[in-house]
Amino acid sequence: MAAMRTVIAVVAAAFLAIAAVSHAQAPAPSVTPSGTQDVTAILQKGGQYTTFIRLLKSTQQDTQLNSQLNNAFNGNGYTMFAPTDNAFNNLKAGTLNSLTQQQQVALVQGHILPQFYTMESFQTASNPIRTQASGLDGPFTLNITATANNQLNVSTGVVDVPVNNALVAAKPLAIYSVDKVLLPYELFGAAKAPAAAPTASKGGKTKKGEAAAAGPAGSDDDTTPTGAAGARAVGWGVAAMAALLGYLL
Repeated sequence: MAAMRTVIAVVAAAFLAIAAVSHAQAPAPSVTPSGTQDVTAILQKGGQYTTFIRLLKSTQQDTQLNSQLNNAFNGNGYTMFAPTDNAFNNLKAGTLNSLTQQQQVALVQGHILPQFYTMESFQTASNPIRTQASGLDGPFTLNITATANNQLNVSTGVVDVPVNNALVAAKPLAIYSVDKVLLPYELFGAAKAPAAAPTASKGGKTKKGEAAAAGPAGSDDDTTPTGAAGARAVGWGVAAMAALLGYLL
């Protein structure tokens, strides 16, 4: 009788071990974080940023910025100046088409600051303020100044425009509407016409910028056991153990 109890104890311990392993292998359910940021959704809601949205998508900067915004390790936040459709309509004909892909990326990044700013914090910020864009001479910068009536202006050295209403201003993201495209001095300043900018030495930087803009590819593993399969295996094991115990007792 003692030997039978020992056998029963060994069998029960084995099934408990199998159940524990099956539970550990079952993948956790995918949960979408609440409060995720979507830059294009905010701009679409604004209703007058179609051209800027298209430029964000064609340069993949929407994907990159959304990824950075929703990164738990991003503590500084971001600020974006969003030109209206009228701002793009007022550009000289062919301005965007004259830019290379790399220059279009730099143009978009020149509207993004790697820091969250409120209207109030802009007034105490130190100029020049660094943007996400950079070139051979270093980062592209902007100057933010306040007028006597506390109106904020943003300047690239080529254009100067008031900072209008905020589409959103809650950390980690602030988006402010502007009525002019912020043409970077590094691309549109004196003796720096876009048509003369592409050179052989800059080709490598184009690939680097495009690689940085691309988000990490997801992966699917069809060989991973599902929670349902693990549950069925444990269920059959428990039923078999119950039958054995009933027979022995």
